Amino acid sequence: MQRIDANTNLQGKLARLRESIASHPKLIVAFSGGVDSAFLAWVAHDMLGDAMRAVIADSPSLARTHLNDALAFAHEQGIPVDVVETRELENSAYAQNDSSRCYHCKDELFAVLERYCAAHGFAEIAYGVNADDRGDYRPGQRAASSHNVLAPLLEAELTKTEIRELARDAGLRLWDKPASACLASRIEYGRTVTAEALSVIENGEDALRQLGFRQIRVRHHGEMVRIEIAREEMDRALTAEMARKFAAIFKGLGFKFVTLDLEGFRSGSMNQLLSAEELARGR
Repeated sequence: MQRIDANTNLQGKLARLRESIASHPKLIVAFSGGVDSAFLAWVAHDMLGDAMRAVIADSPSLARTHLNDALAFAHEQGIPVDVVETRELENSAYAQNDSSRCYHCKDELFAVLERYCAAHGFAEIAYGVNADDRGDYRPGQRAASSHNVLAPLLEAELTKTEIRELARDAGLRLWDKPASACLASRIEYGRTVTAEALSVIENGEDALRQLGFRQIRVRHHGEMVRIEIAREEMDRALTAEMARKFAAIFKGLGFKFVTLDLEGFRSGSMNQLLSAEELARGR
């Protein structure tokens, strides 16, 4: 009975999501290729057809593997997709990388998408924030609010787990895709974001995937790199052979010190360095 009730509740949320999207024709979806925005784009296309567009923001902070996979998913599903360029690195307030970096990134994103709407005859923008994102440190949500961006998944009160379940039920291959924020989120606050640093992080994460690791982060602390690997994959990482491989990879990328974080992967670990006041400003 409990499982039936849970499924009924989930289907009710999906119905609310569909109703919400149907009420916003001529919609673009800010599409990153992650499961949240991918599922949102898939539902939007199912409801609106070609009256929607998935739009990917490309910049040095987006890994090529994620860009290519996002495009592949859209083409697989027949979702109209376009790529626009954002220039957040040219904004000194973003590049200085304080606790408001994400705000400046999303402010640039939504300003570019507003221009895209005006140029292509679209009326509104939606993005993939979900119910689990409430209460987390998410200054990008402030930028979304200031640009009046729609949040259909949040309005339907869908959690990350529920979105994955619905995506799996819909047969979407990325239903269990690991979460991945932009590459700039790997650089410690206060350290300038540069195209070179972003490239080093991207190359390091690509190398870890080639070793077979799936859920990883390369955290840039200047001369030191801090590698995060999912706890269920940690046994493979904690060997002398793998330590040698890590050292070779990351010293080859220019780091002097190579460390493995024994707490494992956790999203937003850089936020632990922020003060309570900074965290409060981001909510």
